[in-house]
Amino acid sequence: MTRHFLIDTDLTQSEQTEVLDLALELKKAPYSSAVYAGENEGRKTVAVIFDKTSTRTRVSFASGIAHLGGVPLIIGAGESQLGHKESISDTAKVLERMVATIVWRTYAQAGLEEMAAASRVPVINALSDDYHPCQLLADLLTIREHKGTLAGLTMTYLGDAANNMANSYLLAGVTAGMHVRIAGPEGFLPEQRIIAAANQRAAETGGSVLITTDAAKAVAGADVVATDTWVSMGQEIEDDAAKAARFELFRPYAVDEALLEQADSGAVVLHCLPAYRGYEISAGVLDGPQSVVWDEAENRLHAQKALMVWLVERS
Repeated sequence: MTRHFLIDTDLTQSEQTEVLDLALELKKAPYSSAVYAGENEGRKTVAVIFDKTSTRTRVSFASGIAHLGGVPLIIGAGESQLGHKESISDTAKVLERMVATIVWRTYAQAGLEEMAAASRVPVINALSDDYHPCQLLADLLTIREHKGTLAGLTMTYLGDAANNMANSYLLAGVTAGMHVRIAGPEGFLPEQRIIAAANQRAAETGGSVLITTDAAKAVAGADVVATDTWVSMGQEIEDDAAKAARFELFRPYAVDEALLEQADSGAVVLHCLPAYRGYEISAGVLDGPQSVVWDEAENRLHAQKALMVWLVERS
């Protein structure tokens, strides 16, 4: 059976641990796996498709595929027939005969599901409007490196909690057995279907879910504090007045020095980047001693390499 990674809960708790364990091994020995370089098959190709712009995702996947002995084939928006002149399922049937894995950064989650349903090679969600599961693998890897464990820790996400990052923090966090708190203003909280899925997984792993509009309650004693931009990809067209109103709405959820003081004294701070200093996070926190965002950015490489190896070996 071909394994895909479209949503954080596609991995069980034990499988997530396996991927993170492998990521730590590959971080120590970056070229120790050559899963895309078969002895009698030459170097395999991985299709990396971008419908959205990217820095960390593009560089980390391209570098990671090369480390694993493969060739990254980067396909930008408008450079293929995908989704307009050719259906997603037909494209999948073509690609599976030519590449070893398909990585896709896109908009609709339904597109990824259609791609995976028609593909005999692993399909990886490199970001969709609903989830960002590869980012969360990197985040969990970073937390493990700095905290030594995941299960039992309290992780808080603040800001726009009706986006893909909040959804993935919920699902990946409880999969790891963490106590996940999500805080944002009314109207910007996770959908009930996401909360229900998180609660179901938490019941299996010993994690828990808290959804609140109270930033102080969410961050009190937290071991991990995370945030993301208040203006997500696709919202850049808002006019100045709309942006100002949005920033005023989210200001109580800004991760600044005063808010961070309410977390555990040893709390680490995450941000998936790009960051806007002075808005969702202060410069003092982002560049301060509790910030692990640069480790987090690097760990996209190691976590995604481990994921690709794991999926190929189990498919």
